[in-house]
Amino acid sequence: MLFRSGEGSARQAKHLVAAPIALAAGQIAEAVGGRLVSGDADRYVTGFSIDTRTLATGDLFFAIVAKRDGHDFAATASRRRAAGMVVSRAVTLGDDNEAFVIEVADTTRALQDLARYVRRQSGAKVIAITGSAGKTTTKDTIADFLSTRFAVVKNTGNLNNHLGLPLSLIELRRGADMAVMELGMNHAGEIRTLVDVATPDVRVWTNVGEAHIGNFGSSEAIADAKAEILEGATEASLVIANADDARVRSRLGAFAGRVVTFGTAEDADVRAVDVEDLGLDGTRASLRTRQGSAEIRVPLLGRGHLQNVVCAAAVALELGVDLDTIVARVATLQPSSRRGAIVRLPKGVTIIDDSYNSSPSALKASLDVVSRTWAARRIAVVGEMLELGDLSESLHRECGLVAANSRLAKLFTIGGEPARVLGEAAIGAGQRASTVVHFDDSATAAPTIAEQISSGDVVLVKGSRGTRTDLVVERLTEVFG
Repeated sequence: MLFRSGEGSARQAKHLVAAPIALAAGQIAEAVGGRLVSGDADRYVTGFSIDTRTLATGDLFFAIVAKRDGHDFAATASRRRAAGMVVSRAVTLGDDNEAFVIEVADTTRALQDLARYVRRQSGAKVIAITGSAGKTTTKDTIADFLSTRFAVVKNTGNLNNHLGLPLSLIELRRGADMAVMELGMNHAGEIRTLVDVATPDVRVWTNVGEAHIGNFGSSEAIADAKAEILEGATEASLVIANADDARVRSRLGAFAGRVVTFGTAEDADVRAVDVEDLGLDGTRASLRTRQGSAEIRVPLLGRGHLQNVVCAAAVALELGVDLDTIVARVATLQPSSRRGAIVRLPKGVTIIDDSYNSSPSALKASLDVVSRTWAARRIAVVGEMLELGDLSESLHRECGLVAANSRLAKLFTIGGEPARVLGEAAIGAGQRASTVVHFDDSATAAPTIAEQISSGDVVLVKGSRGTRTDLVVERLTEVFG
């Protein structure tokens, strides 16, 4: 997705460092180290796809071998008028096929190689972001700040893995100054691969938490995997790192480039001080930087989002956006979809929609926000947190203790045994048993929960995507909207 600076902005004009990059079959074959086995070397493509369900006329189709083999859909890509396809074995196409075919050893590697090529040709600066929580909000906020001065590309949705990242980077072909790329991972070595593809100028490390801890065994192992973002740096490289996270700070000594820190710590280069919690209205703080100080009001929910904004400010200041512009943009920020969005329904119910994903640290932060919020009743709908491995029940139990201290009128838990354990831990810590209800799945939970909600309630809905707590949000919206 390409973001451009606002119309009519005379003070900070947009300037492109490169013209759009047109890609033809022969050029693509050379970039990916492949062989053009059929078709016209001078035929240009207009888009890129790894899924024939979304493939448009003129796209280049990569036959990725994953859970399903993309080669089985080559004929479909041809019928949908793909301009060409990249394959690693022979495919059968109809007699009316007009697509060119490039043969490579590995189609995933070819997609990544093309992304590297476009990244180099574009001349754009690349900002890469890793962390256990807040990556998407940080990415969106950085892109928002930078778009006041530059043309910006960012990855959309969850296009942040070994396939999504290269597809996002290829969008630099449209002409842009900056690419803001979120790097996702759930196993060691994955960030290293993504850094190798993106070759970032600026590396951003937000924090270390328990997300995906089931694949690692400890937070220290997660930190080691996240630290792969520091690899391959030169003296010209820059890392923006969380001064408040001891695991992040302890690993910065290995970085070859320049370090800028953010947070609330006294020695942070970009620092939030005099923080005031405003409940559902966000936070207020004084932002202290080397370029001066300013008061900011962050309309996003909780101190976690404040940290994301301070991080984004540190990046934008280093890349030439002035402090006054950042302050003005902060006031207009909107949450990313289902990541702490405040939904005020006409019939008097307020939903905190944080149903996109969850982790123990993020859930605790959300419960803290709810506990500070005035409402007739505070209610939490908590879905099971996934990919926590052998630590799942103990981490859910910890969250249950926090829930018990959050002044909840009702606590609904959804999912398997770990979610049930969360509710039982809350009861053990003092939450009245009659106010705790467990459901096995969100589809069953949604109508029953809606029947127990009243005007004036504030309802937190949070859970991992696999638990589908968004179904509860949808039901509440239908009933009270």
